[in-house]
Amino acid sequence: MLQKPLKWLTLTFFICLTLNICYAGGIKKRKIKKLFKQSALFNTHFTGFALYDIDDQKTIYELNADHYFTPASNTKLFTFYTCLKMLGDSIPALRYATQGDSLFFWGTGDPSFLHSDLKGTNAYALLKNSNKKLFFCSGQYQNDVYGAGWAWDDYNDYYQAEISELPIEDNLVNIYTDADGKLQTSPSRFKQFLTLDSNYHPFRYKIKRDFLHNTLIYPAMPAPKGFRQSVPWQTSPGLTRELLEDTLHKTVEWFKKPLPADAKTIYNTNADTVYRHMLQPSDNFIAEQLLLVCSAKKFGYLNSDSVREYSVRNYLADLPDKPQWNDGSGLSRLNLFTPRSIIVLLNKILSEVKDEQLLHSMLPAGGVTGTLKSAYKTDNGQPFVWSKTGSLSNNYNQSGYVVTRKGRRLAYSFMNNNYIDSTRTIRDEMARVITYIHDNF
Repeated sequence: MLQKPLKWLTLTFFICLTLNICYAGGIKKRKIKKLFKQSALFNTHFTGFALYDIDDQKTIYELNADHYFTPASNTKLFTFYTCLKMLGDSIPALRYATQGDSLFFWGTGDPSFLHSDLKGTNAYALLKNSNKKLFFCSGQYQNDVYGAGWAWDDYNDYYQAEISELPIEDNLVNIYTDADGKLQTSPSRFKQFLTLDSNYHPFRYKIKRDFLHNTLIYPAMPAPKGFRQSVPWQTSPGLTRELLEDTLHKTVEWFKKPLPADAKTIYNTNADTVYRHMLQPSDNFIAEQLLLVCSAKKFGYLNSDSVREYSVRNYLADLPDKPQWNDGSGLSRLNLFTPRSIIVLLNKILSEVKDEQLLHSMLPAGGVTGTLKSAYKTDNGQPFVWSKTGSLSNNYNQSGYVVTRKGRRLAYSFMNNNYIDSTRTIRDEMARVITYIHDNF
């Protein structure tokens, strides 16, 4: 009489035990879904989320993952992957050719040339040490100084430097007070453009560049002690030539000459170093210029539209949703990507880099580096999330990688558009969700 019930109980116990063992390391979709359903914050705006198990190669959970979002600086992940596919281990700095007693050189868009942090010096040394007459050859760049969809009224802000074929010192003039409280500039050439305007009354002390010129307007009030501001300058081949003369202490002529087929290339900086400087602080200038470097290497001219179109057609054709990709940095609100496409992109990046620790070192690390330094707490001093952030007014996103306490490797894309709460409130709620996933799975 008891044999059948005992067999049934034994079988039931075996099934339950097996399911528990199989599920112990797994992630319960319903628990992730519950996090979003119970969040009052995520129900007040447009939220998208995709979570993917890298080891099992399967999707765990999706919310609006097939919908298009404004990605902001998540766009830099597309630029990063394109560079991984098109550039080698070093960044081409200049193309050059010699003819008699003359050295002709063409820009590649290299952002590291005399960059404030990257300090690419190989190209500088080539020009500085040459005993030939120097000729800067312009005309390779085929786009505008701003990307499509950029906000015109951000022209005065450091994060929207103009794009150019041969950038110098980040294409930014640094304005600061010296020990006597007087305004100085770096490069020093821009000091001549400092202009007092008694009719300019900003809310706080601020330098305003004239929209159409490099006139740097300052108000009739004392500059605060320790004042420092970076302002994009208006680029031109003539100004580039003048700045080169200032830094090289040599005469440089401006010349128009087609790039010869046998032009040589000199390389400046390790590519991984440049990518790290783009991704961790989310540097728009580096991102935009890197697309020009890709164009210079692939096509022999500088056109970021050509690079993006080539990348979408040849490297990103297998994304589940075709990206609408309009610039390299994410400043453009015309960019539109879906979370599930970004998951595929993250897997592509991981396959391309191969060294996971190297990849993590280039991305912002939660609680440790870059734009995630204050967004997460570490787990006993160790980061568990490495992700690219993206923010514009009313938009904040994260896309990257998580390693859970049980060692599961996950990719995620978490996008929030059109909210009116503070970005910090959105960021903290996102961190709560990602930290829960790390702690519990």
